[in-house]
Amino acid sequence: MKNLFKDDPELAHLVTKEEQRMEQTINLIAAENHAPKSIMEVVGSILNTKAIEGYPGNRFHGGCACVDEIEQLAIMRAKQLFGAEFANVQPHSGTSANLAVYFSVLEPGDSILSMSLPHGGHLSHGHQASMTSKCFSFSHYTLDPKTELIDYDRIEELTAKIKPKMIVAGASSYPRLIDYERISTIAGEHSAFFMVDMAHLAGLVAAKVIPSPVPYADFVTFTTYKTMMGGRGGIILAREQFGKKVNHAVFPGCQGTSGVNLIAAKALICKLAESEEFRTIQQRTLDHAALMATLLTQKGYKLVTGGTENHQLLIDLTDKEISGSVAERQLEYTGLVLNRNVVPGDADHPGRVSGLRIGTAAIATRNMLEPEVTEVINLVDRVLSYPEDQYVLNLVRQDVAALCSRFPVYV
Repeated sequence: MKNLFKDDPELAHLVTKEEQRMEQTINLIAAENHAPKSIMEVVGSILNTKAIEGYPGNRFHGGCACVDEIEQLAIMRAKQLFGAEFANVQPHSGTSANLAVYFSVLEPGDSILSMSLPHGGHLSHGHQASMTSKCFSFSHYTLDPKTELIDYDRIEELTAKIKPKMIVAGASSYPRLIDYERISTIAGEHSAFFMVDMAHLAGLVAAKVIPSPVPYADFVTFTTYKTMMGGRGGIILAREQFGKKVNHAVFPGCQGTSGVNLIAAKALICKLAESEEFRTIQQRTLDHAALMATLLTQKGYKLVTGGTENHQLLIDLTDKEISGSVAERQLEYTGLVLNRNVVPGDADHPGRVSGLRIGTAAIATRNMLEPEVTEVINLVDRVLSYPEDQYVLNLVRQDVAALCSRFPVYV
């Protein structure tokens, strides 16, 4: 970054500081990953300077011959990778993608049925703090209180009662697979559109290590920087019959100029996702999560749903006399970075956060294997068992630093 150091040494120092933090800590955040260097290169390329509005062959700026080819390449690769009929690669984020889908086939005020946030859903699925709840009338389904699994019979009952125009599946903190076929059948029987938000799962789906929602959903949205390992941004997949409406909802409906550099990064990660290396990392991600679930259960921790079938698991700390916020802070002090998260039991206690969400994508990408996963969980357990013992915390911090030095993020 020689030019950045010349133009803004203060900012360059902060960027370098963040790079060092990443190298010296273990990333267990389920919504993050480590992108390949080639992604960094294309995101920081000359493509940052090109403005586009509209779609390939029909732009509102000149000089788009090359970037038209880039966007067409990204569209083609996304469709091929996921077996989709249509793709829009312009959304700035997963939330932007979700908004565009809503507005593509719904009118403001229309009813949508989606998963409740404390039970695993996402802000953009109609949480009261999100703009989405001000545009549409959301109702929410929850997990079965005994099994903490999605209650599909309840979804069917709510659909019959509410008659939503759209049903949304997908979650930000649900560690199990979702029966897309079942929800698709429910939606079809009640003339509702069916959208799946697979932001967290896209890499696993691309590698075919978990089932895909694409054959069952009218719309599928996802981000490209979580398990997908790419740059930031969102993608919409849809049935061909909705393609024009989706395009119009994205531009000019929900956003203006799109980042060509990020579209190029989407094209790149869709290519890299066809590789055996990518598939290996995704399978390792799944295996690591399953191993963590076993180890934590053996140590007496309660896991929401009792385990995991994807890249993440959710620890319920209500019986541990430590809040999610305190646990997150103490773990981060030692270099174990994850996030506090609401659990189903918090639904009736506004403001309470009693869980920790752990994701395995980043450590799988970092080439950590089973012995390291076991070591990580042992370290997490030590912190949660002695959260106020400074001697223990400092020892864990040393062990985390030693582990990180053996597995650099970027060589």
